[in-house]
Amino acid sequence: MHNQRDQPPPPVQLAPLPTRALILWISLLCLVWGSTWVVIADGLDSLPPLTSAAARFVLAALAMSGVVALMARREGGEAPPWWLAFSLGTLNFAASYAIVYWSETKLPSAVVSLLWGTFPLMMAIAGYLWLGERLRLRQATGFVLAFSGVVLLFAKDLERFGDGALGWALLALASPLVSCVGTTLVKRYGTRINSLQLNRNAMAVGAAWLVLLAFVYEREAPATWSPRAIGSVVYLALFGTVFTFATYFWLLRRTSAYRLSTIAYITPAIAMLLGATVRQEAVGPWTLAGAGLVLCGVALAVRAQGSPK
Repeated sequence: MHNQRDQPPPPVQLAPLPTRALILWISLLCLVWGSTWVVIADGLDSLPPLTSAAARFVLAALAMSGVVALMARREGGEAPPWWLAFSLGTLNFAASYAIVYWSETKLPSAVVSLLWGTFPLMMAIAGYLWLGERLRLRQATGFVLAFSGVVLLFAKDLERFGDGALGWALLALASPLVSCVGTTLVKRYGTRINSLQLNRNAMAVGAAWLVLLAFVYEREAPATWSPRAIGSVVYLALFGTVFTFATYFWLLRRTSAYRLSTIAYITPAIAMLLGATVRQEAVGPWTLAGAGLVLCGVALAVRAQGSPK
């Protein structure tokens, strides 16, 4: 039996946001997260992938430390256990982002973002298997649609990007998979955890892994720290990592997870648009058809998961 003094401080209850303000914040998250894919590709023009990712997370971990100093007490919750931060940092940050950066050296950013868009489907399956969440007919229909879209991309579209594109696409799918494992651990064991502290510690773990990997595999690789490359790292660290994660968890306390789930199927569409317009990435009819099936499937699965029982 724990006495009252042993209990962590509860999260501060915040008033719900007005609808217009909520739409604005969700739109900002979609724009920033949707833009990160093309900004990653832009930075990879000058920097090796692991070096670029490592620089991003070193800066993000430092910046998140400042966020924690300002906001952690207000959020409440108990300090994250080391094993959970280590798991999240290793899986969601180090492994997942290393795969994304590697994949974007061989595949267009739009294709990688679309493959990563299967993450909510993986989470729905993980929730059913390990978190006791219901799996509904609409979700199952969404899985079939999204899987059909991925199959269409593999069968008709990836051949445009060379002989090794299939392998790189399979590798890209491993990124949301490892993130699904880490997120499932957080959902199962982190309900009383201070999310800002957890993210700070996990980002530090991810940064340490990525720095080590960059040193082992890229210490002799050419790297040009041009203003454009530095700008890419700074944007991805401060906006694509710190701002997005801090804002997401803040919003999660002021609205339902269901409303925030719209982010999952808006960001790949933004990423495809930016990839085509900013980097002139070819978007053929099979890409659009596969994207349509994937996004519709994710929308169905997420809406079914978040709708009232």
